Amino acid sequence: MFDFDEPIDRRLAQSASLGRARRPVLVIDGGLPRNRFTPHAHNLLLHDGAAPADLAARARQQVAHYSTVQLLADQAMSAERLPDGTFRLETAQHGAFAARYLLLATGLRDELHAVPGFAECWGKSVIHCPYCHGYEVADQPTGAWVNGDDAQHLATLLPNWTRDLTIFTNGPATFGDELRQQLTDQNIALDETPIVALEHEHGQLQALLLADGRRHALPVLYARLPLHQASELPAQLGCALAQQAPLLQVDAMYRTSVPGVYAAGDNCVPVSQLAQAIAAGNMAGAAISRELIFTNVG
Repeated sequence: MFDFDEPIDRRLAQSASLGRARRPVLVIDGGLPRNRFTPHAHNLLLHDGAAPADLAARARQQVAHYSTVQLLADQAMSAERLPDGTFRLETAQHGAFAARYLLLATGLRDELHAVPGFAECWGKSVIHCPYCHGYEVADQPTGAWVNGDDAQHLATLLPNWTRDLTIFTNGPATFGDELRQQLTDQNIALDETPIVALEHEHGQLQALLLADGRRHALPVLYARLPLHQASELPAQLGCALAQQAPLLQVDAMYRTSVPGVYAAGDNCVPVSQLAQAIAAGNMAGAAISRELIFTNVG
């Protein structure tokens, strides 16, 4: 049996790949996909603008048609590789499961800024990616909560979507004069005042409230947040991190550094988009199937 640990629903392509290869698959889904905060998914051909929950429900329905695939709503709590090379996976509600292979689709966790209003706006009017969400908010007054090296990246990228851009560093800027000059040359405003709250209506940003008492009216804000592996399982299993931490190190077939453990989706793919996650899951599922066939494992 193969155990898929807590896959984000949009990545059920991996279980379909193995199911079509007539392999027994157990999909353990904790029910907390990273994109649960956003009402619409974009940049996914044939499904542009669909609600993530609808995509997940449709994926579960399609995968359930394969008799070798089982779906289990539960949380995978721990995993270990046994001396014989197999794996033991402990769940919160349904006990332990054995597996010859694990495919981790555990995703990443965004560390949200701890200011009032930020969490309510996250994924709606506070967004992370212009390729995913920029089209819908183009040509509007826009902010970017960012500092350091990421500031240059967004200052170069975002003028493609808006010419009314302000960089908010939430304190002293940690970049040098070269970027300051770039901002001036591109007519990008810079505000180093700490942000104390986000004013919003049902998640739609209205303004940033700043520590000096100012109210900066703004309908959209990009934010680059610290990222962490969403699950402890990769660390428990000893999976190595890539140079681009916190991503997991994988090869072209999505094998991790631990034999028998594969990964797919946000936990190892540097571009956090649905299309890339689905492609990674499909490739990883096919890779496991091929390994089983060529090593003559029944």
